[in-house]
Amino acid sequence: MKNTMFRGMATAIVTPMNDDLTVDYQALGRFIDFQIESGINALIAVGTTGESATLEPEEQRQVIRFTAERAAGRVPVIAGVGTNNTAHVLENVKHACDAGADGLLVVTPYYNKATQNGLIRHFTAIADAATVPVILYNVPGRTGCNIQPATVAKLAEHPNIVGIKEASGNMAQVVEIFARCGDKIDVYSGEDGLTVPMMSMGGAGTISVLSNVVPKESVAMTDACLAGDFATAAQWQCRLLPLVNALFSEVNPIPAKAAVSAMGFGKENLRLPLTPMEDAARAKLFDEMRKLGVQV
Repeated sequence: MKNTMFRGMATAIVTPMNDDLTVDYQALGRFIDFQIESGINALIAVGTTGESATLEPEEQRQVIRFTAERAAGRVPVIAGVGTNNTAHVLENVKHACDAGADGLLVVTPYYNKATQNGLIRHFTAIADAATVPVILYNVPGRTGCNIQPATVAKLAEHPNIVGIKEASGNMAQVVEIFARCGDKIDVYSGEDGLTVPMMSMGGAGTISVLSNVVPKESVAMTDACLAGDFATAAQWQCRLLPLVNALFSEVNPIPAKAAVSAMGFGKENLRLPLTPMEDAARAKLFDEMRKLGVQV
């Protein structure tokens, strides 16, 4: 069995921005400390929630380096490095490894997509080049490209591919991945609303948007799963579901940025084409946060 990158709850952290849309490192540093002090098990830097699509390559490298240095070994830092160009990903891999990332999160190629054979070649080239473990990221709703279970099983044979963030929302597909792969790869939920169902099948944890806002409660949910107390975990899943729904009432990371800003970690600044949250959705989000004791 391969080494596990992490078990439990990992936060795909937002990237706070100043009014001039540069990265607000002061707010980011405080937010990293807040997450770790709340018991989170790993951090994802420059993932989708971190607005990776509108950060320039050098900004991505700086954020990864800053996150790794601020975390200072307290939790693993996993860097989002995926694009739809394999050559560009390989450049990102080198820079992320040099910047101190403990692992890499690599999304499927978007827009131009790929065949399943193309996905095998793409991810194999990345895993061959990486000096840290690789987690695949399957989110066909965003990319239009699905990693089929047979392809996951093939990629799981690579010694440097240790996990998959599964965000297809297709539980039948998730079950087939478990059936085909056994303990050859760690499966992480990429859907906050499916954390407990996926962990009940043997998932190692989740890579979360929710835990930006309620990290302690999110960790309690995954800790219960890891302890085999699925009754308690299910109660947490149901209790947190209204907030999950509110956090996805507009495209991620718009609601997450609004929530984190209201919690005091930077301003609600986003780069176009993302725009601030609509008033009605914001009111609902803040209401759900208050119900869980989050001060806004």
